[in-house]
Amino acid sequence: MDDALSGQGRAARGTRTPRRRTSVVGVIGEVLITAGVIVLLYVVWQLWVGDLIYGAERNAEGTELSQEWQAQYEEQTPEPAPTDAGTDPEVVPVTAPPPVLAEPADGQTFAIMRIPRFGADYAVPMAGGVTRARTLDPIGIGHYPGTKMPGEAGNFALAAHRTTWGKPFNRIADLHVGDAIVVETQEGWYTYRFRTLQYVKPNEVEVLLPVPQAMDVPAGTAYITLTSCSPMYAMTERIVAYGVFESFTPRSASGEEPASLQAVA
Repeated sequence: MDDALSGQGRAARGTRTPRRRTSVVGVIGEVLITAGVIVLLYVVWQLWVGDLIYGAERNAEGTELSQEWQAQYEEQTPEPAPTDAGTDPEVVPVTAPPPVLAEPADGQTFAIMRIPRFGADYAVPMAGGVTRARTLDPIGIGHYPGTKMPGEAGNFALAAHRTTWGKPFNRIADLHVGDAIVVETQEGWYTYRFRTLQYVKPNEVEVLLPVPQAMDVPAGTAYITLTSCSPMYAMTERIVAYGVFESFTPRSASGEEPASLQAVA
């Protein structure tokens, strides 16, 4: 009996399924699959979810800075004394030329981009320099060093991402002729009007000339140039939007914004 039971026990043990041995190839395969999933999740975050969050943050920062500038203006500007507007018919309002700002340092925020075509809440901060590390990624829109400043005769040239990091220039190709491109500073609002788009190679730096694409031509007009990557998610070319300066609206105690910031149809 004992021998029979022992034999049955040995037989039972002999029928057990052998354990699956883990191979090096299998481990590497699992690691690669896990890494692929992580990379995919990162791409989804960076291109979609993160963009929504970064974009909202940029607009909130721009709006907050605009409110801060207005509050500072109201604190520093005394209320004008009441006058009788009808006593001197010869008095006419004087239109001052737009103030020209000093060129900002690398990473120094100096303005806010407002484009009604991109939405009423579009208010992206602008800073000096066009490096990703100091300006484009953490702030939004960068000013090409050496190009002109808002309202100044010549080329006020800017760069920003078209994808990722809030993608400030994502809709650059949606601009219509005549659309307002407004640069808000502590002094007031510089309004440009969009004129045309152009696609160029990355090494065609002539777009940054005082008169874009015109060598050795002195600038008599104030231009704005917006540059970004093209096509989407690639760096094969650059998409360039050009605009022409229209007017400057100084900041006032009433906080009234220029008519150019009204929503577009």
